[in-house]
Amino acid sequence: MSYAQAAAKGPKQSPEENTEGPASNLIDVDTPHISEVHSDFKQQVQQTTAQAERMAHEAEDQARKASQEASQKSSEYAKKGSDKADELSKAAGKHLEKGKQESSETYDKAKKVASEYYREGKKEANEIKEELRINANEARDDLSSNRDNPVVLGNAIAWTIGGVALGVGAYNKHVKGELDWGIVGITAGAVGVLAVGDYYLSQ
Repeated sequence: MSYAQAAAKGPKQSPEENTEGPASNLIDVDTPHISEVHSDFKQQVQQTTAQAERMAHEAEDQARKASQEASQKSSEYAKKGSDKADELSKAAGKHLEKGKQESSETYDKAKKVASEYYREGKKEANEIKEELRINANEARDDLSSNRDNPVVLGNAIAWTIGGVALGVGAYNKHVKGELDWGIVGITAGAVGVLAVGDYYLSQ
């Protein structure tokens, strides 16, 4: 029995079902008999129902494959990003550790140098202190030994009076605005001459 005979035995179609739509132009090549081929057959995007279903399946497969590839690429990029982040984190950790070590070494060196300078400074300060103590003792001994010497007493009195007189005179000149470098130089020269004369007279 042919398809046409089987269709003729079936129930009659209603007028709504019998209208030609877009699917009526499709030719199913899977059927054993082809009754009509339209002249624009090769220009149609889809030419058979089976081809339309195949194209739909292919589109679904391509979409699924694209989704899987995108997911795989995303996973790969995420893994690469994570690996790179781990690598950078490790490198930063190494640099930080190296920086800490170098900082610690620099601090230890600075501390050692500072400690050496402190010891040397303390030693020099003790030596200077001892030298000053010795000089003070010698000066005290000299004063004690020359306490009764009339020349030493006369010199001390004369220099004290001279120093006070020079100070008062310089202040008065300054207040009047008459103090200049010429007067200072002459006074300093006179004091120097007196000091040399006193030295030789005291011998």
